[in-house]
Amino acid sequence: MTASTLYTIRVAMIVALGGFLMGFDASVISGVVGFIGPEFELSKIELGWAVASLTLTSTLAMMVAGPLSDRLGRRLVLRIAAVLFTLSAVASAVAPDYATLVAARMLGGFGVGAALIIAPVYIAELAPPDVRGRMVSFNQLNIVIGISVAYFSNYLILSLGQSDLALAQTLRLEEWNWRWMLGVEALPAVFYFFALFSVPESPRWLVMKGRDEKALNIMEKVSGQEEAVKELVAVRSSLRREAGEKQAPLKELFQPAMRLVMTIGISVAILQQITGINSVFFYAPMIFEQSGIGTDAAFMQAVLVGIVNLVFTVLAILLIDKLGRRPLLGFGLMVIAACMMLLAYGFGSATYSEAGELLEINSTLILFGILGFVAGFALSLGPVMWVLFSELFPNRVRGVAISFVGLINSTVSFLVQLVFPWELEYLGNSMTFFIYGLFAIVGLIIVLKIMPETKGRSLEELEAELVG
Repeated sequence: MTASTLYTIRVAMIVALGGFLMGFDASVISGVVGFIGPEFELSKIELGWAVASLTLTSTLAMMVAGPLSDRLGRRLVLRIAAVLFTLSAVASAVAPDYATLVAARMLGGFGVGAALIIAPVYIAELAPPDVRGRMVSFNQLNIVIGISVAYFSNYLILSLGQSDLALAQTLRLEEWNWRWMLGVEALPAVFYFFALFSVPESPRWLVMKGRDEKALNIMEKVSGQEEAVKELVAVRSSLRREAGEKQAPLKELFQPAMRLVMTIGISVAILQQITGINSVFFYAPMIFEQSGIGTDAAFMQAVLVGIVNLVFTVLAILLIDKLGRRPLLGFGLMVIAACMMLLAYGFGSATYSEAGELLEINSTLILFGILGFVAGFALSLGPVMWVLFSELFPNRVRGVAISFVGLINSTVSFLVQLVFPWELEYLGNSMTFFIYGLFAIVGLIIVLKIMPETKGRSLEELEAELVG
């Protein structure tokens, strides 16, 4: 492995820590909801708001992060995100009341949105074409790792809090368990902030600002002198071309020629969230506790959710260019629908006392259904959606189209997280998962009926077929 490749990998891995923090911050709340509800005497909608508020502000941040990074630089925006992650973690941990906790979570949401957009942009602008795909995939992989580590961290804090260790007693881990779960994120966030000082600014951004000499020096470290000169010329040409192009207006997305690609894009954007993935990621211990296994076992099973998500995400990355997008989506949706119906049956066949106490339930069936659902999602809707978005839309409207369908995706995610506790309370577990299963079946029909295979086809070829 050459020195330039090692340099690129080192920088990409540091920047991709933003993805780790994003995944951690989003899913760490799963271990907290069972404790803050009783402590702050929250209604089901208030509990849902404590979870979903982060998604609301992250969506706003996604809309402004790009233009802000064009003005301030990619690296500075990522440092700001690291500061927001740190402040959010500390403020959440010491929150004296519900309102402060929600405000702290919303502050972290701005960091989540900025990291989600800018980290992959930075890596794509730095990495040479022959390794760009693998380098950018570091960020997606780190998001999944962050989710897994959050589950394990929550379980570890809960376990240590019940131990006799002197350190656990000193830190009052049992009394302040949910506060430590939220606060521990400050450690990787502080590390990320200082680690970003060791990475250069994006060379493309430097060229945008007329700092060609500094950009060339960075490009030489990544690609070598000869390739760096060629890349600098290409970036200049690209920037001149972009400056002469008018940004496509939003109304162009609703022209008759765009009907098919927008139908596919919007359907997949909604489908990714409406099948309930963030209900599982953000409420996993709560779901497992309702299968009667106890708090400790529920947190341990949540760790399994993270592991399964990681393993099948890696598998999807390996298979997406071999099997194609459509087969992965079709198979994944069949698994999702089957597992949701299995969960509906598992909770529906449980027996309860007249007082509403759980008497008997097949907890193994519930575990199998949840893990199967996560595996199906990680193999299909999770990674495939963003790949499809980058391929479906014509070049002239790609930016505005991805922003539009991404906003729809985030809005549905916010609503799913918000109403999930209410659904469990008033519809019941069985009906809630049955509804998710129905959405998966509808999505499967849509995918099989209208979605083309995009694997191995040029963007121009797809545009000619789908838009004309």
